[in-house]
Amino acid sequence: MSDQAFRMMTFTFQIVDFLFPYVSRRVRKFGIQSGMTVVDYGCGPGRYTTRLANLVGDSGKVYAVDIHELAITAVELKVQELGLCSIIPRLAAGYDSGVPDSAANIICAIDMFFAIKNPTAFLRELKRIAKPGAVLIIDSGHERREITRRKIADSGHWTVWQETRDHLKCKPTNREDD
Repeated sequence: MSDQAFRMMTFTFQIVDFLFPYVSRRVRKFGIQSGMTVVDYGCGPGRYTTRLANLVGDSGKVYAVDIHELAITAVELKVQELGLCSIIPRLAAGYDSGVPDSAANIICAIDMFFAIKNPTAFLRELKRIAKPGAVLIIDSGHERREITRRKIADSGHWTVWQETRDHLKCKPTNREDD
């Protein structure tokens, strides 16, 4: 995404969030508790990141991961403005998130999975950073739900165990050959 497109997306999110403040209500359905480690993969300008940080509190962590430098800059500015020291921005290199192995209780991939070119490699990285028993919360974004479910199943790394209107909740598979 170009810098200009990122800026337009950010502006659009600000308008949408002002008119329809559903993000805070949505994240409360994710099962996030104080002290957890959460990864917001594809964090964009941080509209979910800050809300996730409020849920994990000072004893938790939120890794804000994105491939776009402007996203990381936007999150860093929010960290400074809001004093949310639990947020750790990470600029991803390809699908390498920069998050330590087995770090995350919950991984959020909201409104971005449709843009992933290699879903299996992406989902493998998410499994690498997931603690045993972790949950992946993913939505279809701009593709049909059945396509998202098929990509997840075909990867062999995650299994859908719960489905809502807004998102899928997945658990890592127990395959030994990952």
